[in-house]
Amino acid sequence: MRWLFGSGEAAAASIQSWRSLADFVVARAAAAPERSVPMGLPEATGGIADTSCMAADGSTKPYAAVFDVDETVLLNLGYEYWQAATGEPWNAEAWAEWERDGAMHTAPVPGAVTGLRRLREAGVTVVFNTNRETANAAGTIDALTASGLGDAVHGETLFLKGDDAMGSAKDGRRATIAAKYCVLALGGDNLGDFADVLNDRGRTVRERRDLAARGTLAALWGNGWFVLPNPVYGASIRGSVDEVFPPDARWVPGRSNPTEGE
Repeated sequence: MRWLFGSGEAAAASIQSWRSLADFVVARAAAAPERSVPMGLPEATGGIADTSCMAADGSTKPYAAVFDVDETVLLNLGYEYWQAATGEPWNAEAWAEWERDGAMHTAPVPGAVTGLRRLREAGVTVVFNTNRETANAAGTIDALTASGLGDAVHGETLFLKGDDAMGSAKDGRRATIAAKYCVLALGGDNLGDFADVLNDRGRTVRERRDLAARGTLAALWGNGWFVLPNPVYGASIRGSVDEVFPPDARWVPGRSNPTEGE
């Protein structure tokens, strides 16, 4: 929490990401692409696919960029203060209250206000795809507006958990968005903001990291996929010491060749 909500380094990393994202999207829109950025979609081979930028009637779909909300465009300062000050763990009841009533205690992620303004000025629709609850749509819209992130309309430019039968999985909502828009970029703080397959709980910590950092997916970071830093919560901070550090990375002073497992 100190790092994400209090450090200059976190602010700098976020501004850097948002500047790169806006530069990419503005240039991509000017290039008039025929296909969307690859993204997680239901029934896609390997869980990820792109879609045509042409509608069924032969017209070009409007351009859009799709973003998670929490810790991607919006900092939940009030809620995280309460957790930090009290030591209380996350609980669904308190979070639901926060979604409904916390709008005036939020702040924009550094760089997000300028980044979103640049996208809109370039004619790109900003769409939010978040796991906040459908029942709390009004509170989410209030929080976005209060933090200067622009307007959102549920079912048009705001999609929430509960909008379909897939729960917290986002691929179904991405498919709904891609049916209407040519999606130029995705932004989030968790791999699930890009494709559900990346958060498959059956993968080990190392397998998840390797999937994101190698092969075809590695080429998407900064090239349609933009990740924001969040070391506070989520799937990114799973893993024991042994799961995070492979045997060949383990070193201890005075022992130049520790054996596996030590």
